[in-house]
Amino acid sequence: MKKHSSWISALMAAVMTLVLAVSWSQPAQASGTLKIGMEANYAPYNWTQTTSANGAVKIDGTSSYANGYDVKIAKIIAKKLGKKVIVEKTQWDGLLPALTSGKIDLIIAGMSPTAERRKAINFTSPYRTTNFVVIVNKQSKYAKAKYLTNFKGAKLTAQQGTLHYDLIKQLPGAKREPASKDFAAMRESLEAGTIDGYVAEDTELTSFQMMDSNITGVNLSKMKGFKVSSSDAEVSIGVKKGNDQLLRQVNKVLAGISTSERNKLMKEAVQQQPQTSTKKENWLVSMLKNYGQMILEGIGMTLLISLVGTIAGFFIGLLVGIVRTIPEPKNKFKKGLLAFCKWLLSVYVEVFRGTPMMVQAAVIYYGIAQFWHINLNRTVAALIIVSINTGAYLAEVIRGGIISTPKGQFEAASALGMTHNQRMWSIILPQAIRNCLPSITNEFIVNIKDTSVLSIISVSELFFVGSTIASQSFQFFQTYLVISVIYLFLTFTITRIFNLIEKHIEGPENYNMMANQVQVGKQEGDK
Repeated sequence: MKKHSSWISALMAAVMTLVLAVSWSQPAQASGTLKIGMEANYAPYNWTQTTSANGAVKIDGTSSYANGYDVKIAKIIAKKLGKKVIVEKTQWDGLLPALTSGKIDLIIAGMSPTAERRKAINFTSPYRTTNFVVIVNKQSKYAKAKYLTNFKGAKLTAQQGTLHYDLIKQLPGAKREPASKDFAAMRESLEAGTIDGYVAEDTELTSFQMMDSNITGVNLSKMKGFKVSSSDAEVSIGVKKGNDQLLRQVNKVLAGISTSERNKLMKEAVQQQPQTSTKKENWLVSMLKNYGQMILEGIGMTLLISLVGTIAGFFIGLLVGIVRTIPEPKNKFKKGLLAFCKWLLSVYVEVFRGTPMMVQAAVIYYGIAQFWHINLNRTVAALIIVSINTGAYLAEVIRGGIISTPKGQFEAASALGMTHNQRMWSIILPQAIRNCLPSITNEFIVNIKDTSVLSIISVSELFFVGSTIASQSFQFFQTYLVISVIYLFLTFTITRIFNLIEKHIEGPENYNMMANQVQVGKQEGDK
């Protein structure tokens, strides 16, 4: 028992040391750097590309680059402040928590300073003013709309968490479809015909028309009865409340950028945004050639998180499962202490099995930074999240494997004078783990697929990479088809590997006890 416990203690100590060593990073506004949060998925404001062409800035933690109007503005601000721009690619829903938790210094992502957002963060003076449009197909009956009432019956949507979605309410009779995650999803829905249009800014219309000449826009800002405040029609930079010095500095820089220069920067961004290839080549060949490196990085990150998370989760689940099956001691103090430990572990299991991993990721990654000022590296945070989530599920699996072991095994071991620890390590656990192997395999496969929810904390796993490629190449069906095939290949391969391990543990299938007894009988007769 001492040998096993010392080995596990050493392993856990090594894991904790590794986590503490790599998870502690500098605060967002480290000396000489300016961390900018953006989607890098909203051309021409911001987008992702594979090279540093046209002055693109490398996205932190990846080999990809960000460019666009927002990046150009960020570079001017950083230069004036004597700092280096660091782009943090984050989903739209993660921008505000990233800023309030100190993960980033500024949000430069085409964000409007709405009254609701002003309650959470401060905004600079606007760096662009925009008009609102409904983007539709040219053949649509809504393309010729002249009044707000002309959109009656239209299935419309907008990006989740934006002012655009609320503006649909001003269109009498329009059917407000569920909000979309990003503009790439809305473009795909419009082309597929599942929606009639979506509300966006005029820059989105300009960007989309460069990719699809069949697209047009209806200007809502010029329609009678359409109401929007001047601040809602502006685009500003988000700053964390209390960071008044940075707010003043950024406002001073923006004041020095003339309107003509801003228009020039936007014109450049529109011309430089990613465009679909005009070459007649196979779409798969084109995708692998242009985005192969990104796909490989996504596969590597997915495998890393799922593998480490499953292994660490197994040891967590093993420890929890063992503790929760320890028989009650006679000593009252030990009995009370064990009861408290079991209660605490049962709370852990129920909490992490009863809440979505996406919520856990947001709470742990942003919450720890906001309340305890510990700035976890996103990859380490992902490993921790998947590990403790997996541990909660495997704890019940292993506990079930332990209690399902026949009582005769315990009684026989006790008759031999073995202690509880000796019975557990030498007799019960080897059988329980072998019986639980299919469930552990299943959890590994689930982890491979569930890493997709970690995009909420900007982890560049396979699905996150796929979404980026789809938004840049405008080949939505093809991209997600390739991503699906990759997921299927990974899960199929893992299943086959674990099946081989399971067969190896079970031993030969043709083992016959009766044949061995007959053979023994013959040998005794020969004597």
